[in-house]
Amino acid sequence: MPLITFEGIDGCGKSTQIQKLKALLEGTGRKVYLFREPGGTPLSEEIRAILLDSNRTIHPVTEMILFSAARSDLITQQVQPLLQRGEWIILDRFYDSTTAYQGYGRKAVRMEELSNLNHLATNGVIPDLTFYLRVDRETASKRREGEAADRMEGAGDAFFERVIQGYDQIAEREPDRVTVLDASQPVEKVFDDLMVALKHHYGEID
Repeated sequence: MPLITFEGIDGCGKSTQIQKLKALLEGTGRKVYLFREPGGTPLSEEIRAILLDSNRTIHPVTEMILFSAARSDLITQQVQPLLQRGEWIILDRFYDSTTAYQGYGRKAVRMEELSNLNHLATNGVIPDLTFYLRVDRETASKRREGEAADRMEGAGDAFFERVIQGYDQIAEREPDRVTVLDASQPVEKVFDDLMVALKHHYGEID
């Protein structure tokens, strides 16, 4: 039941690495299911539109609950049925994003409460392997120059520094699950490092 998740702030290069990994796995004849968070179901996509709307003001607790509601729908409607069939799944963000963004960034609730909510929203599903693409805020911002900022992107540098610290602490607590990739490196070097970790976890991919 391979479940691989990707984490990091916007501009870290997640999407590029996800597409490279998906293409590689599919090239070996594997069927790979890719979902983004929030999203992946009609309801979750509607919630996504609300959450990213830069014209909205959303209370941190409301934001946290909406992200979790979208996740719960994705888990029950898509992820768990696919896992039960033994399919390969890649998630562009998962509950670590809620911990980093709403827990550390927004400081919405106590970590114990957030952990309970994450467990409820995921129905206890835990990734086999998480790739955290670590990059500093300045580098990420430069990569996104010219792109329209959504509501989350408008939160400011201090917020994102707390988010990065949150991701760092998650990685320190769960080194067996979370692989930290230096995302400031060239794309191919990042992917090489990713493949080393993937093969260490799953064996040769062929």
